[in-house]
Amino acid sequence: MAQLKGYSDFRNFLISSLYEHVAHVEINRPSKLNAFTEEMWIELGSVFARLSHDPEVRAIVFSGAGDRAFTAGLDVQAASQGGLVGDHGKPDAARQATKIRRQIVEFQDCISQIEKCEKPVILVMHGISIGLAIDIACCADVRICSRDTKFAVKEVDIGMAADIGTLSRLPKLVSSFSWVKDVCLTARAFGAHEALAVGFVSQVLETKAKAIEAATMLASFIASKSPVAVQGTKELLNHARDNTVADSLKYTSVWNSAMLQSNDFKIALLSGLKQTRPRFEKL
Repeated sequence: MAQLKGYSDFRNFLISSLYEHVAHVEINRPSKLNAFTEEMWIELGSVFARLSHDPEVRAIVFSGAGDRAFTAGLDVQAASQGGLVGDHGKPDAARQATKIRRQIVEFQDCISQIEKCEKPVILVMHGISIGLAIDIACCADVRICSRDTKFAVKEVDIGMAADIGTLSRLPKLVSSFSWVKDVCLTARAFGAHEALAVGFVSQVLETKAKAIEAATMLASFIASKSPVAVQGTKELLNHARDNTVADSLKYTSVWNSAMLQSNDFKIALLSGLKQTRPRFEKL
């Protein structure tokens, strides 16, 4: 794998090129189980914001370096030293609440860049995948994991309600709201096959390597298609998830009134008739 041009300035993530138009983002703190510090989540937001507008990238594989963990979540020790959690003294309550709220919103916005990214994000989880791992996973478009993955919505066990996205997104992603409350209220661990059964992941592979291989094949296949069509499909599906059918139909009609004027539509139709492989311009 070659380093993706223009991404060498990131300290906590490895960004490489797997295949044509496919980027691979790896959390790179394996000695600490890829646990997140404030610097890391700010950097994560910047990585996906840049990838979103990079015309060379059409699909993204996202994983964690090392064999033990995708991510163990928030580095609680670093967070307490940085003032995100812990004893804040006795300042004016409203001002302290405003400070904490702003920190939480900044954290939410950084992780949400995965969901906001115009390119499809295929997430590969393995080993320990708890806390913030679930927040991140809920933002991804496709979730794949290895058989050894151990999940948990862990926040209740550290005395807080999850606040970076899991409680808002997870109920919309799986088939059972009862199951969501079960895992969120108890903070219990659940495995790969339980995650597959409720629809949290779409594939379970034997090893991390095989999971990354499957994600890479999927990303490469998606990247071979029209970027106008792929990015539009992601946008419209996300809009449909959060809006009524009537609103989504209206939004789709407005969206495609512009996008159907793309040359990609003609190229794809002709390639189907001629049985040739289409080539699409960068977007």
